[in-house]
Amino acid sequence: MKNWTVDDVMTAAVVSVDQGASYRSVVDTLVEHRISAVPVVDAFLRVMGVVSEADLLRKIEYAGDEAPRMFEGRRRRQERGKAGARTAGDLMSTPAVTVLTGTTVPAAARKMDAEKVKRLPVVDDLGRLIGVVTRGDLLKVHLRPDDDIRRDIETGVLRGPLAGRAEGVTVTVTDGVVSLAGHVEQWSTADAAVRLTHQVAGVADISDQLSYEIDDRSALGTGIGFAAG
Repeated sequence: MKNWTVDDVMTAAVVSVDQGASYRSVVDTLVEHRISAVPVVDAFLRVMGVVSEADLLRKIEYAGDEAPRMFEGRRRRQERGKAGARTAGDLMSTPAVTVLTGTTVPAAARKMDAEKVKRLPVVDDLGRLIGVVTRGDLLKVHLRPDDDIRRDIETGVLRGPLAGRAEGVTVTVTDGVVSLAGHVEQWSTADAAVRLTHQVAGVADISDQLSYEIDDRSALGTGIGFAAG
C-alpha cells in the first residue's frame, strides 16, 4: 500500500525570493505567480522565512501612522515595524513553518491546521527548499480514481497485512466512499480491515458491512465482549 507523502502532491517548481529582494519585487512576484506567500531563502536555498500578503499589507495599514502608541503590544509594534520594511528579510515572518520531505499527507495536514497556515515550504534534511505544498495540494489525494483506491485496499490491505484472513471480504468504492462487505472469522480482522482502509489515500469514508464468527476482544485485553454482528 502506497504511503502518500508531501513529495507526491507538492509543487516542485518553487517560486522564492532572497532576503535582499525589495518590497516592490516581492509584490510583483506574488501578483505574477498568483500566490499569497513566498519563501525567503539564503544563498544555499535554505528557508529563512516566509513573506505573505498579510506581511505586505502592513505598509498600507500603517501608512502615515508610523509613530508607536502608548501601551501598544509587542505584536502590534512588530506589525508597525514591517510597515517601514524595504526588503524581504525585514518583511518575512520567522521562523518559517516548514515540513520535511517524506512527511505523510495526514501529518502535513495536521501541521498546517495547528500552525494556521495555508502553505508549507517542503525542505530537505539540510533545510533547503525543494517544494511547496498547499491546502489544495493535500486535497489531491481525494481526486484519486475509485478503481485506484479499490486496488490499493485489495492489494495493500486484504492481500497485505490481512493476507489469509480476509478472503471473504469484497470492496466497492463510489466517490471515495468504501464499502467493506463479507464475513471473516474474528472481530480483530474486521476491525483491522476498517482501520487500515482508513489509511489508504483518497478514502473519504467507510461503510462497514463486515460480519465475524468470533468476538476476540476479551482475548485481546479490551474487556469488551458482545455478540458478533
